[in-house]
Amino acid sequence: MSRPPANYRAVIFDVGGVIVGSPLDAIAAYEREHGIPAGLINRVVVTTGAAGAWSRLERGELSLEDFYPAFDADCARGGCPISARDLMIRVAAATVVRPAMLDAIARIRGQGLLVAVITNNWITEDGGTDALRDHFDVFIESAVVGVRKPDPVIFHLACDRAGIAPAEAIFLDDIGANLKTARALGMTTIKVADPDAALAELEGLLGFPLRPPA
Repeated sequence: MSRPPANYRAVIFDVGGVIVGSPLDAIAAYEREHGIPAGLINRVVVTTGAAGAWSRLERGELSLEDFYPAFDADCARGGCPISARDLMIRVAAATVVRPAMLDAIARIRGQGLLVAVITNNWITEDGGTDALRDHFDVFIESAVVGVRKPDPVIFHLACDRAGIAPAEAIFLDDIGANLKTARALGMTTIKVADPDAALAELEGLLGFPLRPPA
């Protein structure tokens, strides 16, 4: 965690793995069930880079229907044949809202701080993250703005829309590369592995409770 400034004006949240269950857990379960080496699907995402199907999906350049065969091909070339359609059904089922996070977000807003989202996502027929929007002052989606984390552009966009400097924000994410970019811009960061531990860390930075008394 980076050293905090004296005052914060905003807390910025990732969605998957922070506010809702982790897509990474769903991908790991898919790998185990299909005998795929742990982490291989994510390595395909990383090695195919900006031109890969996953990155194009999260920038809004591919629909889900177009993504399925494209990601199947990426994974096949990477040595792990999959059904992208089945994988994404798993991911959708895993991304259930964590009520404790929404309660903490309400408490943060109640103290007069801004709350924002920066999420790498994709367009879905069911509206995806629409149900979360009312909980936030700023909501930045990669598939809408056409840029994805860890590109610093998406962090600057969120700060500009919130009217803050990066050093005035705390950023929570479950992906190290995203946190690294945020820290380089001057944000205080919290890596979310265990949600309750992350909220305890956030309480320490903000100086007020975010969870009900034990």
